[in-house]
Amino acid sequence: MEFIWPVRVYYEDTDSGGVVYHSNYLNFMERARTEWLRTLDLEQDEIIKKYGIVFVVSALSINYLKPALFNDLLQVKSTLKKLTRASIVFEQSIVRANKNAGDEILTHGEVKVVSFNQYKKRPAAFPESIYNNFIGLKNAT
Repeated sequence: MEFIWPVRVYYEDTDSGGVVYHSNYLNFMERARTEWLRTLDLEQDEIIKKYGIVFVVSALSINYLKPALFNDLLQVKSTLKKLTRASIVFEQSIVRANKNAGDEILTHGEVKVVSFNQYKKRPAAFPESIYNNFIGLKNAT
């Protein structure tokens, strides 16, 4: 199952040349993952309160292929690549829709997110209900 989240590039996202600053691509990806969780009724602040679990990025790789520019309307495309009891690997790309030539891939990356117990300060298994939500996503792909 692919989740698509639209992102508009604002002036604050760019450098003085109107090109998206490299770390902002990671912000766009983070927002897309958060919104995907929200569609599953998984609000991160509620997960923290109820389970003491936070989602922490433990590894990532990113390839910058083409620049995004001021005022571009982009899409962040996310898929679940791998799931374990305590981690998820998301595959994410940022594309610019091109009416004449299809989607133009600007950035591609993989992000590993682990379930982390904020009190014990160590990785922990996802709570069963959350894990089952992710299993549903994995089975839909």
